[in-house]
Formats: sequence, C-alpha cells, structure tokens
Amino acid sequence: MKVSEAVDSRQSVRGFLDTPVDPAVIRRVVERAARAPSGGNLQPWHIDVVGGEPLVELKAIMARRVMEAPAGEPTEYDIYPKVLPSPYRDYRFAVGEGLYGALGIPREEKAKRLMWFARNFQFFGAPVALFCSVARTMGPPQWSDLGMYLQTVMLLLREEGLDSCPQECWAIYPETIGRFLALPPERMLFCGMAIGVRDPNDPANSFRSARAPLEAFATFRGI
Repeated sequence: MKVSEAVDSRQSVRGFLDTPVDPAVIRRVVERAARAPSGGNLQPWHIDVVGGEPLVELKAIMARRVMEAPAGEPTEYDIYPKVLPSPYRDYRFAVGEGLYGALGIPREEKAKRLMWFARNFQFFGAPVALFCSVARTMGPPQWSDLGMYLQTVMLLLREEGLDSCPQECWAIYPETIGRFLALPPERMLFCGMAIGVRDPNDPANSFRSARAPLEAFATFRGI
C-alpha cells in the first residue's frame, strides 16, 4: 500500500467486527511507529495495549462507570478550547451532525445520542485497545509529538489491513483508566484508540468526515 492510499483510506471507524487481530501485527506496528519524529528525539509517548481478557475486564468496568458517572471524572486537560470560535466550531458541529445523520438519530433524540456515544467506552466492539500517556513534565511541543506517533500507528495499521478510531474521549475518565493501567503519578493519560477490522455493514462507517479546502488553511509564498 502506498502512503497516499493509507492516508486516503484511513477514517475513524466506529463499528468493528469481532475478528481476532494477530498480536504480532500490533507489536510490529507499535514498534515501527516509533520512527515518528519528535523534537530532540525525546520520544515522549508511552503506549499501553490491551486485548483478550484484560480488555473484557476493562469493558465491564467502563459499562459500570459510565452508568455511575455519565459526565465523567475531573479532566486533566481541555479536550477542546473553552471558547471554540468559527470555523473550528462549525467543523465540530458538522462532523457530529453528519455522524448522527448516518445513524438516523435526530438532534431531538438526545438520550439515543448519549447511548450511542457510550459505545466509545466499549471501543465500538474492537478487539484491541491502545492508550497513550505522557509525562506531566512535557509541554505542547511534546504533545504534538504524540500526534505524530499516533498518526504513524494509524497509517501502519492500514498497511496491515486494519482500522482504528483515535479516542480523546478517554480523557474524561482519567482516574478509572489510570488505575486500570497502573499509570505512575508522573504520567497522565492523553487518549485511547480502538483497533480492529471495520464492519462494512455498520452505518457509522458509511460516514466520512469532510475536510476544509486547501485555500482555507494553506498559504503559499514563492511556490
């Protein structure tokens, strides 16, 4: 697979088959992705991969936790800016409406939307979960390095015929996930990721988010 093909075919998959994933493939991807760039070669990412019985246990924990604390726990970072101006607010609104439109859940059916959102915490049925954490001493430049590592993971997964869904939603349950992963106090959770084989019949996967046109975000000088 060409890099361009991996980029074009990657999407946030929200419906997975229960097809087992070869652990050797996941280990290979996680290791190869470490060739991602990082400032000063700090390599600030720390990765926890969960599958098998531990994942079954985590899904059971989260099924209970979502019922106990549907609004989540005190977060350790802002997933979005507290004030989100246009056009970013518009992009976020559009992706939400597009997804729920594909699912046939109108805006007024808020309970159904919340129930569907809770599927995040079951990894949309994926057989493998990945969590990324980072030392609390790291700053915004190192957090950008995490994104480069995770994007590399997702592209390598496409090469292996697998799909993924990066999930910052896990940041709203930092205490629960921190305990489960036994994260040391000097590290904080950034995000999770669902990994597996996409279900072609899941209506959520029929939705593909749009991207802004080139002129909306790029300026060229001398080229």
